[in-house]
Amino acid sequence: MTHMTATIRAFIAIELPPDVKQELGRTGQSLALQMPPRLVRWVQPGNIHLTLRFLGDTAVAQLSSLGQQLDELAAHHLSFSLQLGRLGCFPNVKRPRVIWVGIAGAKAPLWTLKQELDERLIPLGWAAEDKSFSAHLTIGRVNDGRLPATLNWDIPISPLPFAVHAIHLIESRLTPKGPLYTTRHTAVLRQP
Repeated sequence: MTHMTATIRAFIAIELPPDVKQELGRTGQSLALQMPPRLVRWVQPGNIHLTLRFLGDTAVAQLSSLGQQLDELAAHHLSFSLQLGRLGCFPNVKRPRVIWVGIAGAKAPLWTLKQELDERLIPLGWAAEDKSFSAHLTIGRVNDGRLPATLNWDIPISPLPFAVHAIHLIESRLTPKGPLYTTRHTAVLRQP
């Protein structure tokens, strides 16, 4: 007899305020006007977040331990501010797969938070990530094909500041209409 462990697809992220999501949506629309329809799957602005760590299939039985680790992590970090940066893509402009807006401002608190998060996940069974962290906000994923060579990447983005007050453990359920996100735990950072 096979024993199935209940799992969810999960990630840890920083949520964004409505004005930042609105600016990211506007940026995506400005790009979309320059290309054929359906060439890019645009992320709904309400679903955009700053992913700190994708966990993948996660045992429901581990959620309590994850929440406890996030609470302990948050208790050691003051809230901080970031701001929107420039437009970019992975892996490169010639063959982009992911279109994103970067993070600007004083990023040291973000890097420290990310590094300590990764260290806290190791005892729970998540290996250290094999790639360096690149803070970004995904606004679109390129379907098969090339983007127009004339695409203007120099779209002005308002460098909106936003406060980081908490980190969230989020469940992601994939549906034909796109992902559905449910916050499973919120860990509040210390206030200055």
